[in-house]
Amino acid sequence: MKRRFLLLLVIVVLVLIAVIPVSANRGDGKLGVVYVSSQELYYDTFVSAQSLPMHGRFQKLENGVTEFGPGDQGYVGGRWWIDNNNDDIMDKDDTFLLCPLLGPGRIAP
Repeated sequence: MKRRFLLLLVIVVLVLIAVIPVSANRGDGKLGVVYVSSQELYYDTFVSAQSLPMHGRFQKLENGVTEFGPGDQGYVGGRWWIDNNNDDIMDKDDTFLLCPLLGPGRIAP
């Protein structure tokens, strides 16, 4: 009886592993690439949350380029600030979003 239960459990886990990535919610589905200048690496990303409130720490993203990436002090986990009005100040006119960087980084886009 225990052997049957264990076999059934293994099958269920394998099915879930195969199905969950296909059905994962990726926000609005916009895919992209971000270049991390300090690492000289490109990372894939996706928009998982648009229009975040302007609370907490954000990292500046300019033309798909940022200074810090995974493993760097200063990387805030994909919380980006885009300076829409070019005043270099985070304010209500700017865009705040969540786009995690997916490793590993690579040397070409």
